[in-house]
Order: sequence, then structure tokens, then C-alpha cells
Amino acid sequence: MARTRRRFGTLLAALVVGAALFPAAPAQAAGGGNNDFSCRPSAAHPEPVVLLHGTFATYYEDINFLQADLAARGYCTFSLTYGAYPGFPLVGGLKPVAQSSLEIKDYIERVRAKTGAAKVDIVGHSEGGLQSLYVTKMHGISDHIKRVVAIAPPTHGTDAAGLVKLADKLLPGGRSTLDTIAKALGIPVLSDEFPGGPAVTALTTGPIAQPGVAYTIITSRFDEIVTPPETSFVREPGVENRYVQDSCPLDPVGHIGEAYDLNVWHLVRNALDPGNATPIKVCAFGSPG
Repeated sequence: MARTRRRFGTLLAALVVGAALFPAAPAQAAGGGNNDFSCRPSAAHPEPVVLLHGTFATYYEDINFLQADLAARGYCTFSLTYGAYPGFPLVGGLKPVAQSSLEIKDYIERVRAKTGAAKVDIVGHSEGGLQSLYVTKMHGISDHIKRVVAIAPPTHGTDAAGLVKLADKLLPGGRSTLDTIAKALGIPVLSDEFPGGPAVTALTTGPIAQPGVAYTIITSRFDEIVTPPETSFVREPGVENRYVQDSCPLDPVGHIGEAYDLNVWHLVRNALDPGNATPIKVCAFGSPG
């Protein structure tokens, strides 16, 4: 319940500030669609956008408002709930990254087939950001991906504000016990997101960035879940790494808030359409939680 209230408060703050500071997204005659497989990409936005939610989230909660914003601007947008258990679709992003990534790969191929697009763009938040990097590298579909925009991904593993290191010291058996607990609770994905986890190890063994794919990593200096925040970044050629505060120094936005932050949305749009990128003229204030 507390988590729901926090998300609602974050959303409410974003909507209030957005209504005051930002004009409505322009209506589009061509393109534009939210999980609409009849949508056909426009000349202005030729690649469909697949959006990926984070851990403990779903396609209709976490990145759904960003998705709606992009759809209103003429993008064909698609999302799915991945990594959920059968019979309990209300929470996704729980299964191991490698297992969930197969669902995402199949979904990307479905989007391509239905829309007739040669390539798609991927935008992911948190685990979705990690998945955007992972599926592009690990499943041989990099030639089907034009852009990856990852928001606060635990690329190199998060120590969760030092909690992972603390558990290593306090729990009998250390890290192995922590992994066992995560699996027993039905959230093995957490082990993937810790430093040295299977997915992080696979992703960071050799180059992450794939030839022909444009990458943008966006995170907040005040991210309190993916810590240290710079572990999100991919320090490789062809990758643009950006802190939200590089554009808006006073934005206190935290991890969950990054999915709803209007400054982040602006940076995402710039990354998806770099030829028409614009500076942020008036900065909003995201939720620090």
C-alpha cells in the first residue's frame, strides 16, 4: 500500500507540474498508437517503440504514462508484462532476466511482424533498462534494434545502497544465502541485479554495446535503489551517458520517480529523435522517491 501511495504521489506531482509548465503533446495524423498492432510507423517516427517496465511492475504501471506521451506524439508504442508467474499477472519482472528476456525477444519480433518495421527502438526503466541492454546483446537481434534508451538500469549490478554488502557480512553463508532467500520468495531476478549476478555477468562479459545500435543511458545522481548511480552507465563507444542533473541540476528525482519525471521524458524523446532534439528550457521537479 505504501508503495502504491508513493507511485500515486509521484504521478500526481508530475501531472500537476507538467500541466503548468509543458504544452500538451501535439496530435498526429499519421502514426500514434498505444499497444495497437494496426498502428503503422510514420515517416517522422519510422521505428515502433517497445517499452519495458521494472521489477515488481507491469506494462500498465511504471512506464505507461511515458508510453502514452510518446503515443500522443505520433509514435507506435508497445509494451508487455514480462516475467510474471502463471495465474498471477498482476506483478511482473520477477523471473530470472535470461528467462524473461526470451518473452521480450518474442514480443519484439511480433511487433516487427505486425507493423512491418525493419527495426524497433527499446525504452526501459530499471530492470526494463537492463533487459533492453541484455536482449539486444544476448539474443542475436541487434540488427533488429535501432536505439536503446535505458533509464536507471542496474547495468553493473546494484548494491542497493549498501544492503547487499551488509547482507554478505551478516547472513550465514553470505551472498549464497541471499540468493537462496530471493529464490524462495519467488523473486530470483534480484540475484540477477546484484553485482556478480548471472545476468549482470553475462551482460558485462565483453562489450555491451552492439554495432549499429545507438545507446542512451539516463539516470539520476540521486537514485537510491540502483547504487552507486554511475553503475548504470556503459562506458563504451557509441553510448551516450547522461545524468538528469546534467540538464536540470535541481531535479531531486529518485529511482521510481525517473519513470514519471518530465525531464527524463524530454531526454527520452531527444534520444529517440536526435535530429530534432531540443534543450530543456524549463525544468520540472521529479519525486525523490
